Amino acid sequence: MSSGTQTIRFRRPQGEEKPKQPKVDLHSTILQDKVRRTAKPAWSPSFSLAFRILILIRVTGAMYSNIDDCDEVYNFWEPLHLLDQGYGFQTWEVSPQHAIRSWAYILLHYFPVQVARFISNNQKRAAFFAVRIFLAFICTLSECFFYRKVYEKVNHRVGRYLFFILLFNAGMWNASSAFLPSSFAMYTTTLASAYAIVPSTARDTRRTLFATLLFATGAIVGWPFALALAIPFVVEELFVLSGDQVFPASRSAWMLNRWKRLFGAGFLAALIFVGSHLYSLHNFLGLTHAYPKIPVVGIDTLAYGKLSVVPYNIVDYNILSTAGRGPDLYGTSPPSFYFLNLLLNFNVVFPFAIFALPALGITYLVDRGRLGLTKLSANESSPFTVLALRLSPFYIWFGILTAQPHKEERFMFPAYPLLAFNAAVTLYLVRGWLETAFIKATKSPYRASRTTIFSTFTASVLITASVISISRILANWNYYHSPLSIAYRFEYNELPQLLNTTGLLLPPPQSRAAPSKYDQEGHVVDLTPIQEFNLTLCVGKEWYRFPGHYLVPNGVNVEFIQHDFHGLLPGHFPDESQAPKSRWWIRPQTRVQPEGLNDLNQEEPSHYVPVETCSYLIDLDFPEHPVETPLEPRYAVQSDTWERVECLPFLDSRHTPLWARVLYVPLASWRAAGSWGDYCLLRNRKLVEQKVRQLTRAPGKGDSS
Repeated sequence: MSSGTQTIRFRRPQGEEKPKQPKVDLHSTILQDKVRRTAKPAWSPSFSLAFRILILIRVTGAMYSNIDDCDEVYNFWEPLHLLDQGYGFQTWEVSPQHAIRSWAYILLHYFPVQVARFISNNQKRAAFFAVRIFLAFICTLSECFFYRKVYEKVNHRVGRYLFFILLFNAGMWNASSAFLPSSFAMYTTTLASAYAIVPSTARDTRRTLFATLLFATGAIVGWPFALALAIPFVVEELFVLSGDQVFPASRSAWMLNRWKRLFGAGFLAALIFVGSHLYSLHNFLGLTHAYPKIPVVGIDTLAYGKLSVVPYNIVDYNILSTAGRGPDLYGTSPPSFYFLNLLLNFNVVFPFAIFALPALGITYLVDRGRLGLTKLSANESSPFTVLALRLSPFYIWFGILTAQPHKEERFMFPAYPLLAFNAAVTLYLVRGWLETAFIKATKSPYRASRTTIFSTFTASVLITASVISISRILANWNYYHSPLSIAYRFEYNELPQLLNTTGLLLPPPQSRAAPSKYDQEGHVVDLTPIQEFNLTLCVGKEWYRFPGHYLVPNGVNVEFIQHDFHGLLPGHFPDESQAPKSRWWIRPQTRVQPEGLNDLNQEEPSHYVPVETCSYLIDLDFPEHPVETPLEPRYAVQSDTWERVECLPFLDSRHTPLWARVLYVPLASWRAAGSWGDYCLLRNRKLVEQKVRQLTRAPGKGDSS
């Protein structure tokens, strides 16, 4: 090469080399793959990647899932709306006389409401979805933490199966962002199980402390019955060697230390109830520094105006109540209820979950090497015992709930991730049987390592479960989402048009304090003048599908009209002027005992208004199979009185085949198999027109230009 010629030479950067990742020991987990120690582990997403994937699904669920339980609306969304806006519906459960709903739990959701209202110019709808997204975020964190612990401590393949079962599951889609104590208990139980899944050792105090605190938090702040899911953890802590190796001579000292450790953690957990370190709440409540620690019972006592031990009240009403009271007043179901419900939400995953312990027993007999039993000493616990304890919480929960006459889908929420874990373990064990049978048939471990039969089997199960779950999610949206859609159309279509007819449509607000909405064209519409109409939105037989005041603009009254359901409907929280002022609590109405609320589900006529006073009415009509009674006429066809503002399709489950209503398939023939009704927003012609004329003639309000 001639002199003076310039050359470019490429070489790697000379900086510090990245440290090599430590090799993963595939034989250090409870369940062990029959592979070389130098083999690469099965691929599974890291915590970061798993979180990024799962949060997309959970936030989507928060935005588009239905509200399936009226208890969520009236016992939690409405009290939160009271804290936020100063009014809402009140049930007997949140009356001071009964006090079986915790204001401490409701208060946890106040912060995302305030953040959303500030960012969105005071929009209530934004606050509603902010709470749901907040819950989705917490759920995603707990799921990912649980998944990684299963990956590290149980088996890499089991962790991967668990992740994909959780990812597309229809049950988790509903439960993850539900504003319910059972969902809160699901978050804490999932996190607690992530710690509890690690075999207990004398040196690992973090496992005992964090698992105990989390189980206790779920029971005290959320739902007290969820503490039953901690029974296997307590048994392991007190009596099972688990990860310890102890000689017989040292067994007594070992057990004493274990007991001291568990009861010490239990004492700290009790502070959540009798003296919590929730220090940050004292600023919110306006407490002085003389009250630096606020227990859950303290918050509820402040809210109800008397000593209120909500977890005890819940147990007292549901278990210790006398004849004529108790949860059975609200319906009973046969023992098959949860079998059918879990098949609906988890499809093929549920049978795998139920079969987990029998599958473990079969593996113990035919494939002990997978449990690491070949090198077991007399001074340590069998992996069979340790794994059986991990699988048993779901069975305990399923058995307890099945034995109760009163059953609801939300009661099963705390055990949903544990159900997925059981199914993932069973799927792995069944795959192990196939591997063992293949090796015996071919007498060639090499061919077993090269075949795709086993991966095809597991992939087919996971893909089938995912496809069915997605179909179920789409079915819920297409068949039963109309109540939420009608609330949207009322706020974003009907009310702006109504304002426009009277010239009350104002320009975009200049201040953040003024609430604003967007119409279909994306223009800002100030709905504040709607209060001048004094509108009343009424709900009759569809009271249990009403999505709550958060999806109804301020200035619109919501009332009930009489219908064929003769149980107790909620009343309104008292006006703040009727309640004595409180120095420590933001809404003194919670301390007033209203008349007409009872725990016997007895109808209260004062909670109804005459239908003639309703400006708008939400009603469901089934034109193909009409049902009409004196208290439930077909308002949707009374065109002289009621004008159809918007009607959306709603599936008539009574006259639709089972296969057509539980799943969704984008085929015209599939949709045609269903019987459809009209979920309608109806306008009272005379009443609304009268309001429009009055406001149009008012001085200074007739110019609509």
